[in-house]
Amino acid sequence: MANSYLNKTFSGNGSTTKFTASFWVKRSKIGVTQEVIAKLLNGSNETTIRFKSDDTLNFVDYTGDSTLLGKTTNRKFRDTNAWYHIVCNIDTTQASADDRAKIYVNGVQETSFSANTVYSQNASTSWNNTWGTHIGWSGSDNYFDGYLSHVALVDGTALTPTSFGETDSTSGIWKFKSPSGVTWGTNGVHLKFENSGALGTDSSGNSNTFAVNGNLKQSLDTPSNVYATLNTLNLQTSSPPTIINGNNTISAITDNDNVATTLGGEFKWYYEAKVLVNPDTSNNLGVGVGACHIDAFNYAGWSAGNRSGFQNSDTKWYSNNLSSNGRFVEGAGTQVTVGLTQANAGAIIGVACDSANGRVYIHVNGVYQNSGDPVGGTGYIGGTTGKSGIWFPYFSPDGTNYGTVDVNFGNGLFGTTAITSAGSNGNGSLFEYDVPSGYYALNTKNINTYG
Repeated sequence: MANSYLNKTFSGNGSTTKFTASFWVKRSKIGVTQEVIAKLLNGSNETTIRFKSDDTLNFVDYTGDSTLLGKTTNRKFRDTNAWYHIVCNIDTTQASADDRAKIYVNGVQETSFSANTVYSQNASTSWNNTWGTHIGWSGSDNYFDGYLSHVALVDGTALTPTSFGETDSTSGIWKFKSPSGVTWGTNGVHLKFENSGALGTDSSGNSNTFAVNGNLKQSLDTPSNVYATLNTLNLQTSSPPTIINGNNTISAITDNDNVATTLGGEFKWYYEAKVLVNPDTSNNLGVGVGACHIDAFNYAGWSAGNRSGFQNSDTKWYSNNLSSNGRFVEGAGTQVTVGLTQANAGAIIGVACDSANGRVYIHVNGVYQNSGDPVGGTGYIGGTTGKSGIWFPYFSPDGTNYGTVDVNFGNGLFGTTAITSAGSNGNGSLFEYDVPSGYYALNTKNINTYG
């Protein structure tokens, strides 16, 4: 969240020569400077691990107007779907300059840097001192916007990534594991974020609990199970919409502010969207799905002809390029009215997509349009004929008088507000209304199992 952070001031110094920071991070906003971990005394004394505005990673110890450490990767971090595991460690007692400060990404040491100022041997660092420690903020600006998991600060030891992650024996992908064999040291911290009511709780055994500030929220999106979010890298307009709240809120300011999601699937999936602002009567609010077919797997697949379930400004639901029976007709370019309920501001729209059979079902506050029955397979709004492919949630708050929606892909939040009461059949995910039997949230576990 763009106004949220954790902070703590330690009562005494720890080791001044050895330190490790490990964290799992999923970015939401790119192209801006964002702090992940920062220690700040004043403008001339700061240590930080941050993403710069060019999306590189910066590891710095700036003390008394002198740069003791300044490493900036050539690598850029622009994937807003992936969780990165980042480990930064320090051991200034090492004889080799390159060994005194290291950065690892997903278990692999970074060796290519645009800036690479390193500590002198046996230098005293600023990482374990009594300056204020902030997670997700620099103390003045540059809030982090995204997701963090298992933030570990180790006092007195320079650890490798294998203390916090491992390679999956089947896929070869670097994955999370619970920290093992770690001697945390006096100022050591392990923030698991597992208690939604006390997200700053320290699990290292040191009771170094952090204060929580702003609208910080717990998420089910983790390194072990990644949820869909709005895809800021796949915007269908030269004037992009505003996307906030961990990429789960979209607000349009110009015509055709279209956006899809980071994940799609060829199975039965479900999501919900809450209308915050309706467009005026001359514009549309699009909440539905888009299809990207196997025989046309490119961005052209996101054209208006491949989307279903959009609310028109005349209070009716329609689907583009569909025949009167709701089936997809390539190139037809027609709009088919299939329902009469307007989703006014405050309404919750549910979308159930049976992508294998090319069927889309939409409800407004629990009432399915077109007498839809996702389980029975009747009353669907749109679909495809003779094609299988990957279907994605798709949004188009469309027009100069914009629309705004909060999307819940299973985390149980509309923006920063929790759902009122969880429906049934969520399979570990949290939705306001009952999930149709056989339908699932769009996350990597469900894609692996059902998609």
